[in-house]
Amino acid sequence: MNGIVVGEDGVARCWWADSTADYRAYHDTEWGFPVADDQRLFEKLSLEGFQAGLSWLTILRKREAFRRAFAGFEYARVARFGEDDVARLLADAGIVRHRGKIEATINNAGRAVELAGEHGSLARFIWSFEPDQHAPELDRAGLPSITSESRALARELKRRGWRFVGPTTVYAFMQAMGLVNDHLTGCQVRARVQAARESFTRP
Repeated sequence: MNGIVVGEDGVARCWWADSTADYRAYHDTEWGFPVADDQRLFEKLSLEGFQAGLSWLTILRKREAFRRAFAGFEYARVARFGEDDVARLLADAGIVRHRGKIEATINNAGRAVELAGEHGSLARFIWSFEPDQHAPELDRAGLPSITSESRALARELKRRGWRFVGPTTVYAFMQAMGLVNDHLTGCQVRARVQAARESFTRP
């Protein structure tokens, strides 16, 4: 089947998920399962921004270091970071030391505080951009990288002053946080994600 790989453990997965143990665990237990926790949503948006130009595996392997560096991605705390924190982060070999991305994350934390204050939660705002369900059959060739919903969410975030939130980055975020189920037909995790989405209470 197009885009399905069966691993040594006999599990059929999306093609990208079988190259390393890190990817297998992430694919099987996190990717696509719906998330309504503001802190996790902010973390993922931030890490997607850091990923630009890199592989997700690089970021995934540094995720714990990122969490330590950015106060667990508690955005109210990150919003208060100053120049001393920027210098500290630029010296932290455990993360991606890119001044623009670091400063964007701090800026975005402030925008997240504003957005949550306006909408009641970051999750409520983000989930308002959830698209209609995909067709029952999904193969690698039919997998989008941008959708009208990711364009709309990216446009609204940028209007509110967010940085590093283009429509491709935002769609990858939507896939990971369960706003869509992009596990391919034949992937053994697809049905579990679908069940989680069906029982999920939207914010």
